[in-house]
Amino acid sequence: MTAYGSFPGARPRRLRTTPAMRRMVAETRLHPADLILPAFVREGISEPVAISAMPGVVQHTRDTLRKAAVEAREAGVAGIMIFGVPEDAKKDAAGTAGTDPDGILQVAIRDVKSEVGDELVIMSDLCLDEYTDHGHCGVLDAEGRVDNDATLERYAEMAQVQADAGVHVVGPSGMMDGQVGVIRDALDTIGKEDVSILAYTAKYTSAFYGPFREAVGSSLRGDRKTYQQDPANVRESLRELALDLEEGADMVMVKPAGPYLDVLAKVAEAVDVPVAAYQISGEYAMVEAAAEKGWIDRDKAIAETLLGIKRAGASMILTYWATEVAQGLGAGR
Repeated sequence: MTAYGSFPGARPRRLRTTPAMRRMVAETRLHPADLILPAFVREGISEPVAISAMPGVVQHTRDTLRKAAVEAREAGVAGIMIFGVPEDAKKDAAGTAGTDPDGILQVAIRDVKSEVGDELVIMSDLCLDEYTDHGHCGVLDAEGRVDNDATLERYAEMAQVQADAGVHVVGPSGMMDGQVGVIRDALDTIGKEDVSILAYTAKYTSAFYGPFREAVGSSLRGDRKTYQQDPANVRESLRELALDLEEGADMVMVKPAGPYLDVLAKVAEAVDVPVAAYQISGEYAMVEAAAEKGWIDRDKAIAETLLGIKRAGASMILTYWATEVAQGLGAGR
C-alpha cells in the first residue's frame, strides 16, 4: 500500500495509452533534415544498374543521379553523399581518376550542383578505393603496404578538385593519420575556406561493408585492417576524435552505425560539433532481406533502426532509405 491508497502508485503506462499520447511525449524524433542520402554514380552506363545485394539501390547514370538529388531535396532530405564509380580501364595504382577534374565524381558534383544549387548539401566521398586497381584507400609502397603520407598528398589533390567542382562538404573516409589537417590546408590554400570537412572519425573494419563493394565495383585484394579501426576498441575512437577536431573537422562520423551505437553515444557526449552516423550497406541489406522473407515488418524495422541511431546521439544519419523515409515523415505531418 502506498501513500496514495493504491498500488502501483506510479503508472508510466498512462503515457502510452494512445498514438497521440505517445507522439506527444516522444523523447526522440526523426525529421527529414536529419537524413543524408548516399548515392552511387557510375561512368559509362546509359541506364541505372541494380545492386543485387542492396534491393532498391542502383548505380546511377548522371541523369538519374540528378533526378535522385531533386527527389531528395523535394522530400526535405538534408544532403546527398556522392560516390563515383569509374570505368575499370581507368583504375590504376595511384587512383588518378579520383583527381581528374573530368573524373566521374567531379562531373557528378557539377551535375548535381547545377540541378539543386545550395538547396541540398552536396557531399563527396574523398577516398581512393573506388579508383585504385588494388582497391585500397591509399597508394601502396614497394612492399604493398598503404603508404600513409604519400596517400595524404593524393587526398589533398582530391579535396581541391572536388571543391572546384562545387561540393559543399568533403568526407575523407580513408582513415589515414593526419588526413583532416592536410585536407583543411589544401582547401584553404585555394580559397575554399567555406568547404566543410565531415571526418570519418571512427570507421571500423566491418563485415557489414560487403554489399558496398559491389556498389562501387571494388577491386580490393586483402583487407583494410591496418588503417580502419579494430571493432574491439572504443578508447581508440575517442583518440581519433580528439585528433580530428584538433586538425579542423567541422563534423564527425561513426561508421557503421547499428553495431557501434555505444561508440556513437560516447562521441556525441564528448563533442559540440554535429555528429553523423552511417547506416551502411550491410545494415540496409539485412533489413531488406529479412523483410523479403516475411520475417520482419520492413517499414517498422527501418523506422526503429533509424530512431535507435538518433537516440544514441546522431544529429545526421546517412541511410539508403533517406528519401523514402523523408517522404513518409512529410506525409505524416
